Parts: sequence; structure tokens; C-alpha cells
Amino acid sequence: MTTRPRPMTPPGPDAPTLTGDAPIAAIDADQAVPMTHREVLEALSGILLGLFVSILATSVVSSSLPRIITDLEGSQSSFTWVVTATLLTTTISTPIWGKLADLVDRKRLIQIALVVTVLSSAAAGLAQSVGVLIGMRALQGIGAGGLTALGTVLIADIISPRERGKYMGLMGAVMGVGMIGGPLLGGVLTDGPGWRWNFFVGIPFAVAAIVVLQRTLHLMPLKRRVVRIDYAGALLLSAGISTLLLWITFAGSSFEWLSPQTAAMVGGAVVLLVVAVLVEQRAAEPIIPLHLFRNRTLVLAVVASIAVGIALFGTSVFLSQYMQVARGKTPTESGLLTIPMILGQLLASTIAGRIVTRTGRYKAIMTIGAVVLTAGLALMGTIHYDTSFLLVGTYMFLLGTGVGMLMQNLVLATQNTLDVAEMGSGTATVAFFRTLGGAVGVSALGAVLASRVTSGITSGLAAIGIDVASLSGGTSAVPDVATLPGPIRTVVESAYGDSIADLFLVSVPVALVALVAVLFLKEVPLGTRSGMQERLAREAAAREADAHMAEARASDARADDAPSGEGAEHRPADAAATMMGG
Repeated sequence: MTTRPRPMTPPGPDAPTLTGDAPIAAIDADQAVPMTHREVLEALSGILLGLFVSILATSVVSSSLPRIITDLEGSQSSFTWVVTATLLTTTISTPIWGKLADLVDRKRLIQIALVVTVLSSAAAGLAQSVGVLIGMRALQGIGAGGLTALGTVLIADIISPRERGKYMGLMGAVMGVGMIGGPLLGGVLTDGPGWRWNFFVGIPFAVAAIVVLQRTLHLMPLKRRVVRIDYAGALLLSAGISTLLLWITFAGSSFEWLSPQTAAMVGGAVVLLVVAVLVEQRAAEPIIPLHLFRNRTLVLAVVASIAVGIALFGTSVFLSQYMQVARGKTPTESGLLTIPMILGQLLASTIAGRIVTRTGRYKAIMTIGAVVLTAGLALMGTIHYDTSFLLVGTYMFLLGTGVGMLMQNLVLATQNTLDVAEMGSGTATVAFFRTLGGAVGVSALGAVLASRVTSGITSGLAAIGIDVASLSGGTSAVPDVATLPGPIRTVVESAYGDSIADLFLVSVPVALVALVAVLFLKEVPLGTRSGMQERLAREAAAREADAHMAEARASDARADDAPSGEGAEHRPADAAATMMGG
């Protein structure tokens, strides 16, 4: 059920208000009335617009990255780092944003995240080197982490789990538009005024999101209390994850996988993460509350989310390279050719969401999604540089369908079992591990791709009698295939086509892990209360308990004030009355 707070009495001029809607003290559990569909859409509009900005900030450059890296004279490692930097900071910041959502005003937080996204995007558009671009993309990831963590938490505030499915379909539609329109818009801008406009185009949408959120999103205020942020845990967690991802990125290229550098970085990451766990155990407000991992649904959702993150982010980010380098397409054409994958995700999330709302069951949908995801990855592993686009499109459609049936329902299943006081931390934990899986996937698969491409180009050129040493750019730079002679172009296209296909095959076992996790998931009936209803009911119960305690104390006081004989006669009766009242 979707709800809105209703005032018991008209607020006075001095009454503290709920963002202008109702006096705080006047809200009662039985005063939470259903929101109309229009009111829900109005409240969702700002949330979904913020989500759209987050998606657009990432997707608009996906089809343009090969051109951007080439213009800035970057390497394959630079290409990977532009993506990894955003995923890295998104991963690190997501649980921090989620914890803050349990402590302070969520509406203000999501507006701050939007401002960070806007400023960092504009700065990225002015970058004159790959290093500056990577730095600004890292800052952009901080804003994206906030939008990722807060969007689903805010939806949980106003919509019950049972009804959330059909609105998740709307959320999937917005994601689909952002993911389809982003690459297309990015391609048009790159082929037209230039790729720098990719970073400026989201600013009007972000400003609109801030305004709409201010006007339409009305939430209950959290109870005032001392906020204790776990700075030590956040620092240790960030350092440990960063060290781990840095190792994955540089191992195999800058140094060997089995080397002193590997031992130092992996050992350091493990020590930092172990210390982070010890700090979290003792923290008053841990960034990731460890007791959440006693929740079986959350643990299995985390495992599946890691697998989905690796399979989705770790493969889809390289599709633009397949289209532009292996197939010789322009950024605009590259965006158009990825539509089947996004269309599959859009349709699957919309239809699956409505089925979940109607039936109240989600495990079967998630199981089918995991199977389809695995099949899609396996089929994508068979593509080459000359595979029919019809087949490639069909395989991408299956891949998107699996993601659409699985990803949002993992969040729904988790939220359905979380205490309302930890909705932010729990939801962000799932998003954190999904993004972590994506970051690890991009770094690891990027290292695999760089190694395979180098090997493929070297052997291919040797087969046609060309010495690699004679090439000015070597084999590490991302090539502009349009400028290459015919025989060399075929070698490069073949090397990239086969190497990117191998990435999908490597991801198949990971998708199977997601399938196993979903099979072990216990289906819990979907709740019918929104987050606001849960908090209202809890506050009403607390007030009722306080009233009973006050009544008991008053009864005891009356008994103590009575004459000794009369008090002896009446105390049992008073005690009995108190017990009956409690």
C-alpha cells in the first residue's frame, strides 16, 4: 500500500511541519491514508528523474569512449580506468550514502548527490588529458553512488513491497530510456559538435530533478538524535576496496599476477578489510551493519548481486569497443546496435514487475531471469568480428531480459525482509556488492581483454609478415580502425572481436553462481506496508506503551497516597487493572 501522512488537526502557525504537509506531532498510525496513483507518480517523478540523470551520466559516454580515449591519446588501460574510476567511487560511496539515509534527511541527500553529479560532469567535459578525465569521472561516481543508494530507498518509503513491482516496471522504463537514449545521444553529439558535449547534456535534467524533488517529494522527518558517522570504518573500507581494485587493474600488465607487488597489494587489502570488519563490530553506527548478514535473504541477494554486477557491468562496457573497433561502426551506430539489450531489459522488468504485483511471488521470475542471463552470456561468447548483427542482437536481447528479470527483484526481495530503521543500510549493501562486482568485473575483464588483444594482434600481424615493433602505436593503444590498411584492419577487428567474446564466456560461471543463489532463496510473502506506514505504526506502538507506563506509574502513586489499610485493599485491584490495561 502507498501512503501519505494526514494531519489530525489543522496545523497552527508554530507547528513543526513535514516539509509543509503535516505537523509532526499530529501524525498517527491510523492516519496514514492511501496515496492515489497520481500522488505516487508525482512523488516518483523526482526520484526517477534523479535516477535518469545518474544513468545518463554513465550511458551517454559509453558509445563515445573509444573516440574520447583516442583523441586524448590514451591506452587500453586508460579506457578501462575511465570506467573503473566511476565504478570504484560509486562502490565506495554507496554504503556511506545508504547509512546516511538512515541518519539524516533523505531528500536533502539525493539533492546533494545530484549537485555533485552535475559539477563533476561539467568538469569532465573540460578535461584536456586522460588523467583529468579519470579524476572527474571518479568524482562523478560519488554522486552516482548517492543516486543509486537513495533512489530505491525513497521508493520503499512511499510504496509497499507488494505494490512496488508495477512501479519497478516504470523504474525499468526510465532506466531503459536512459540506457537507450544515452548512447544514441552520446553518439550524435560525438559525431556532431564533439564528445565534450556528452558531459554537459545532463545538467538541465539534473537541475530539473532538484526542483521536482523539492516540490513533490514529502517524507516523514527522522527522529532527532545524535548522528555518529563511522569515519574510521568508511576510510578502512574505502582503502581496502581501492587497493584490491588497483591490484586487479594493474596485475598482468604493469606486473605479473604472481609477483611481490601482488603479494603486497593483496596482503594490504586483506589487512585493511579485516581491520574494517573489527571496527564495524564496535562502531555505534557502522557503515555496513554486520548483523545484516544474519539475514539469509540479504546474504543470497548479495551473492547474486555480485554475480550480476560482474556479468552485466563487466561485459556491457566492452560492447562499444566490439561495435566500434571489431565492427568499424560509428559511435551513433554503436548506440543503435545496443538497443536490443536495453529493450530486453525494459520489457522484462516491466512485465515481471506487474506479474510480481499481481501474484505476490518473485522467486520463479528471478530463477527464469538467472537462467536466461546465463544463456545470453554463453551465446554472446560465440560472436566474432563478422557475426550477423541479427544474431548478435538476439543474444543481447536475451542478456538484457535476464538482467531485467533479476536485478530489481533482488532489491525487492531484500527490502521485504529488512527492518524499516535499516532500510537505507540494507538496500545500499546490496547495491554496494552489485557495484563492487561490476568494478571487479570491469577491472579483471579489462586486464584479460588487454592481454588477449595484444596476443591476438601480435600473432595476426606475424602471420601476414608484419613486425609489431614497426608499428608506431604498438598493440596497447586503442586503434582507430578507419585509418588502418585493409589487412591490418582485419587483424585488429578479428583480435578485438574474439577477445571480447571470450569475456562473455568467462562470465558464464559467474552467472551460474547467481542462479544457485536464487535457487536457495526463501520466498517471503511481500509486505503490504510502505516504509512510512511501518514508521508510523512503530511510533504509535511506542506512544501506546508510554501511555500504559504512565498509567501504571499514576496508579502506583495513587496507591502510595492512600491510607495504609485502604491502600492494602486497593493495591491488588490497581495492579490487576494495570495488567489488564497493558
